[in-house]
Amino acid sequence: MDPLDRIDELIAMVEQARSVPMSRNNCMVDRGEMIAALDELRADLPADLRRAAALLGERDKIMEAGKREADRIISEGEAEHARLVSVNEITVSAEHEGARIIAEARAEAQRLREEVDDYVDTALANFEQFLTRALASIERGRDKMHALREIGTFGGDEAERPLPF
Repeated sequence: MDPLDRIDELIAMVEQARSVPMSRNNCMVDRGEMIAALDELRADLPADLRRAAALLGERDKIMEAGKREADRIISEGEAEHARLVSVNEITVSAEHEGARIIAEARAEAQRLREEVDDYVDTALANFEQFLTRALASIERGRDKMHALREIGTFGGDEAERPLPF
């Protein structure tokens, strides 16, 4: 289950819990069920972190493939340049053509690098937004849990106090 869905489930569990008598904000939650749900959520988070690492690995592979393609294009340009230079009758034009091919190859390589960087940046930004939402949900859940714990302690002290009449 998606961690955000699990957090929503925990929030719903707290919202649907029975209220503590004579209290608006306090409720009773099955401690074992809540701890089990939070443990399950904790176990799911490393999977998301592994997905982030896989995304970074994919980015590296894409960048390496782009570099290999750029190197191949440059090599082809240089080879074409060398071939044209070796022909005596068109030496001058061959040098110009070879330089143009190399410049185009470098421009294409740069364009590919920029596209890869844009793709990876977008993917990482999306993942960052997901993690930010997940962390915010976790923080809200923890805050509610701590508030319930404090409320539960306060409610327990009142139950032990003698009635005033």
